[in-house]
Amino acid sequence: MKTYFVDSFTHQKFKGNPAAVCLPDSDLDEPTMQNVAMEIGFSETAFVRKIHEGQYSIRFFSPKQEIAICGHATLASAQIVFSLTDLDKIVFTNVNGVQLTTLRRGNKISMQFPVYPLAPLDVPDAMLAALGVTEIIHSAFCENLKIILLELTDNKILDALNPDYGSLLKSYQYINGVCVTARSTEEDFDFHYRFFWPWSGTSEDPVTGGVHTFLTPYWNAKLQKGNMKALQSSQRTGEMEVYQDGDQVVIIGQAVTMLEGVFFHLDV
Repeated sequence: MKTYFVDSFTHQKFKGNPAAVCLPDSDLDEPTMQNVAMEIGFSETAFVRKIHEGQYSIRFFSPKQEIAICGHATLASAQIVFSLTDLDKIVFTNVNGVQLTTLRRGNKISMQFPVYPLAPLDVPDAMLAALGVTEIIHSAFCENLKIILLELTDNKILDALNPDYGSLLKSYQYINGVCVTARSTEEDFDFHYRFFWPWSGTSEDPVTGGVHTFLTPYWNAKLQKGNMKALQSSQRTGEMEVYQDGDQVVIIGQAVTMLEGVFFHLDV
């Protein structure tokens, strides 16, 4: 199985979020895909298969479980398929039948994701304490992705967070992660964010695209701004351009292919 490592949402090697892109010759069962994702250990591994010209199936696995939607692994997959074909447009279909359209834009790739709603949610003090947060502006919940959104008062506080992941896991059940965000004080960006997901993946996802299904509409409503630039201020950092287009969120970013290899012994 041809396998690629790609750093997404960056133009620099060893930055952004590394994803593995696997191109199996035949359908793999879920335990095999899960084992491959565990073996690689990235926050997500994508399995991509051609359906028709320009149409591909895509499935995402963290080291713990299958993930329905993932931005950085979609970007990585588009980067690889574009590099292997003459295509300028690819439509990926995920495990739930959601179509993710990607377009080649010079050295950048544009992705279309659905818009997901947020509902108000009160979070327990134990979660805030585990994150190291003393004050929030707003809290909400995305039922589609089972992710909590927290807006902080200052992006510098956000950037410096060092959560207690054991306490964070105990503070809330039956969610996939917590997306923490703040308005940017830097002129190059409109907002910062970070994503913690010890419930379903790694402790912190270096750069996350899927949260923009609710994060971009959230900031679009607050800032009353079309095109926005977002910085995920994790240790590796990553950035992207985002905007809302009706019931779609458009995410534009770059990716760097880091490794090409072959995965052996999948039949063992």
